[in-house]
Amino acid sequence: MNMSYREVIVGGAIFCAIVGFFVVLSMAAEWLGSDQSSVTDVIQLALTPAFLLTAVAALLNVFSTRLGRVADRVHLLSADLQRGAADTEFLSAQLDFLRRRSLILDVAVMLATVGGVATCAAVLVLFLGALGNADVSVKALRAILFGLFGGAIVFTLAALVTFLIEMIMAGRGLRVVCRQHQKTADKNKSDPALAALA
Repeated sequence: MNMSYREVIVGGAIFCAIVGFFVVLSMAAEWLGSDQSSVTDVIQLALTPAFLLTAVAALLNVFSTRLGRVADRVHLLSADLQRGAADTEFLSAQLDFLRRRSLILDVAVMLATVGGVATCAAVLVLFLGALGNADVSVKALRAILFGLFGGAIVFTLAALVTFLIEMIMAGRGLRVVCRQHQKTADKNKSDPALAALA
């Protein structure tokens, strides 16, 4: 099985997040002592951000796969341009279109990453609050949690919207390529010299 470096990075990040989650959980359980209801409450509260983190990691994997496909297409079109393909204007327009798609995917990756970081920070604040630090008021802790988790949801939603835009662009680009192939086929049929060669 051949894995790209992006898949290795995403897998490593998920593994580190899971290990870190259980390390912090065990530390919190040890510090809380025998108060099992507090540990259970913290675990139940931490499940929602943990599920969101899993979803963000899956999104990042999808984004990196799509970015790889765009890169493959760019390499293919660049090779066609270097060979001196017939329709250089169309190939140049396609390369420009793929550049815009890659920029949108970059934005989606950044938004999803910020959403994942905010999710991790929300879980961390949740566990630190469970440790019972008397210096931090409950209202301040709730405001921080609300801001971090709300921000994580907003950034993840923005990443999904950005991904939707990229998918619409990809569909539009596919239809343009199909129309171009149809024009070329129609032109070859109407040219008697090319029709005789066929």
